[in-house]
Formats: sequence, structure tokens, C-alpha cells
Amino acid sequence: MPVTVRELTPDDLTDAWQLGRLAFGSDPQPPPPATAPRSGLTRYGAFDERGRLVGKAVDLHHEQWWHDRTVRAADVGGVAVAPEARGRGVARALLAALLRGAHDRGAAVSALFPTVTAPYRACGWEVAGVLRTVALPTATLPRHRPAPQLRLRAGQPADLPAVTALYERVARHRRGLLTRRGDLFAQPDSLPYDGLTLVEHDGDLVGYAGWNRGRGYGHDAVLTVEDVAASTGDAARALIGSLASWHSVAPTLRICPLPGDAVSAHLPLEAGREHERDLWMHRPVDVTRAVADRGWPAHLRGCVEFTLHDDLAEWNSGAWRLDVADGGARLSRVTTDPDLRLTVRGFALLYCGATDARAAAEAGLLHAATGADPGPLDLLAAGGAAHLHDYF
Repeated sequence: MPVTVRELTPDDLTDAWQLGRLAFGSDPQPPPPATAPRSGLTRYGAFDERGRLVGKAVDLHHEQWWHDRTVRAADVGGVAVAPEARGRGVARALLAALLRGAHDRGAAVSALFPTVTAPYRACGWEVAGVLRTVALPTATLPRHRPAPQLRLRAGQPADLPAVTALYERVARHRRGLLTRRGDLFAQPDSLPYDGLTLVEHDGDLVGYAGWNRGRGYGHDAVLTVEDVAASTGDAARALIGSLASWHSVAPTLRICPLPGDAVSAHLPLEAGREHERDLWMHRPVDVTRAVADRGWPAHLRGCVEFTLHDDLAEWNSGAWRLDVADGGARLSRVTTDPDLRLTVRGFALLYCGATDARAAAEAGLLHAATGADPGPLDLLAAGGAAHLHDYF
């Protein structure tokens, strides 16, 4: 289906909302931000030969943390195609234009939460992780008393900058987490949840939990932890003890555990059940930036040559040499014909630490010449698994 893709103007935004409402079952009345110009994002629309809007997608100007360094991202949201235009290449045209625009503005990587994976796989994104919401019986939470040096108190809007700073302290050494900086994360004037519990040590914030109370106090009442972080085990235990105190009026606690963090280390996860799971996908926008802008394990040294194929972002395609040393890395073009041929989906999986080279080869995302060992491309996967903890 021939379409023209361009950035949406303010006059297009009501039609874009209606298209999204049909796709996602949203409220018929759009909230004011949905139909007003907004900084921090780029909205794209696909128009048919009659000038009718038949598809839309949004480039969210996020940043991601990768080993203490920020990587500019073009995270994708709000993709919708009119029912009669589906399966005719509209989404591909939208995503191709979004990638070109993101590349032009300096983005390095892209992530998204799909409702269906096939169209995004066809465009080079690959499933790299899962955001899980766990339901725990509140009565199973350990009822720790706060350590003597800690103080628990209710947070106020004036505490939000300290909350943001603690989140950054916990997130920045990981891989893939959003920085929560920029126009899309402006500091609110009021608390974004019902309550905020803070843990302080000598006046310094060492833990927080933002929670929504929900309704009722019967067997089906739920306390939902919207955001939580702790920089010490004592702070995590204090927060969990505070959450445990809700057991008589909120029998269920919902929380998104971040694997390996201080809070997850003290939750009785064996007592939980999966309430919700959201797959997330990743791909490079510009492989040279994706490699150069992130941090790498300081002890790691090595090099590997490979050919990359990316038919939607042709600037990524070609033969490359990856060199990693002293906490940094770079990609440079080579004129040789490497034995290892990597698809862009394979690059995404390795970059996010979601697989290793041999498994990527077994999946058909990495092809090695006869007798060649795919193992050297494990260099691209070094550093551990990435996580995405903010749904968008």
C-alpha cells in the first residue's frame, strides 16, 4: 500500500488519537497532552493517497543507562494502523521513517513494548527481556524492624528530586534502564502516587517506595508498588517491613522486581505468582554509536570482525571490526570478508546480553563460515543482561 510518512502537525493529532483509541481501546475523550504539541518526542503519521491518516508511531526521546554512561534512545510507542490498512506495509514504512529520523537526531538504540512481535522482528527489533509484575501475599513479607540508624517517613513533593537522584544512583551502573531525564520526565508538582515511603540514614535518602493503595480492604484488596529502590540491604529490609504492615487491609502486594537489586534480594519471590508480563524488544539505530556511547566492563579486552545485515537501516550494514578495551569500545569498517555474519536481530540480542553467540547461531541470527567458531562474538554480549523497568 503506497503511503506518505511525515511528522504529524498539531492539526493531525485528534485523528491520531482516534486511530490509537480504536487500536488500544482508549477512552473516547483524549487527555489534553494527546492532542497538543509536546517536546521530547516525535510523532509520525502514514497517509494514504487520499491524504487519510492510516498509521502512526511515536519516537520517544529517551536515554538509557549502560555501565555508567548514557545512550540516546529512540524508544517506540503508540504504533497503530487502521484495520483496513493492516498487513500492507504501513507499519514498516512508519518504522523505517522513524529510524531515519532518530538516526538524524543522534539516537543510538531503540526499545519498545510490543502487542505482537512479528512486525517488529521483520523490522529488526528482537525480544531481549521481560518486565514482570509479581503478586505476593502481603502476609508473607518479612516484617523487619528498621535498623537503628535508619529513619522511615512519609515523602512529600519536595522529596522527589532526592528520589530521582537515588534512582539514578541505583540504575546508572546497569544496562538498559531509562535515565528518567529529559522533557518526558519533568518533575511533577505533586506526588505521582498515593503514598511515598522514604528511608533515610543520617539525613541521606537510601530507599524509597511509591505506592497506590487501591480500593477496599477485603480479600481482593491490592497495594501496588509503582516504583521502589534501595541502595543498601538494610534500607530494602526496612521498606519491605513497611509494606508488610499493610497485610490486614491489603492482602496482595503487586511489585515489579528488578532482578538482582537490593529489594528483590529480600522479597519472598517463591511465594509470588506472575500477575503480568510485558515483553520488550531492542535494536540498534546506529551500531557505531550504540557501541561507542555505552560503557563496557573495564577488565574486558578483545576484538572480532563480523558482517552485519540491516535492511531497514542500511547505514548499519557492512563489514565491521569491534575493539573493546579499558571500559570502552568502537566499531570500524573493514574491507575483509569476515567469517561471521550477524543479523540486526542477533546484534540486538548480543548487545543486550540476552543470548550468547552459539545460541544466536542456533536461532539462525548468526551465520558462521564452515569451520568458523561463532564464540568470538560473545565479546558483544559482555557485561550482563539488560533490563527495562519503565513501561511506555
